[in-house]
Amino acid sequence: MSFFQFNAAAAMLIFLIILGYFSHNNSIIISAAVLLLMQQTPLEQHIPWLEKYGLHIGITVLTIGVLSPLVSGKIKLDGIGSLLFNWKMILAIVVGIFVAWLGGRGVTLMSAHPSIITGLLIGTIAGVAFFKGVPVGPLIAAGMLSLILSRFN
Repeated sequence: MSFFQFNAAAAMLIFLIILGYFSHNNSIIISAAVLLLMQQTPLEQHIPWLEKYGLHIGITVLTIGVLSPLVSGKIKLDGIGSLLFNWKMILAIVVGIFVAWLGGRGVTLMSAHPSIITGLLIGTIAGVAFFKGVPVGPLIAAGMLSLILSRFN
């Protein structure tokens, strides 16, 4: 058995690590490096499990990060009632509902058409690398794409 099994996926992961390095994006570097390590070792057998549950685990970790200021005391619940009647808070709630709905459409589209994921990933990585974005875009991008595609069907 050779030390490194070179294939298209490995080449893409190496490219992502390099892109992450030059764009100073540790999330891309860590993600691609972990997947490359898994692909090149016996951990490869766990990739289907990660593929199946990774998105849900990631959303859970992201939600924990978003809720943590509530627990740390940075967000005070005492005045939350008055905040709910602020126009910015109402708009934030509406936008949050819309984005969650888009994300749901995105999951459905990505499940139904897995080949679309490649384009979404390339676009998201370009957004992260060149426009200082964060890699939460594929779900929302897929949701927006599903809206666009639904207009053509």
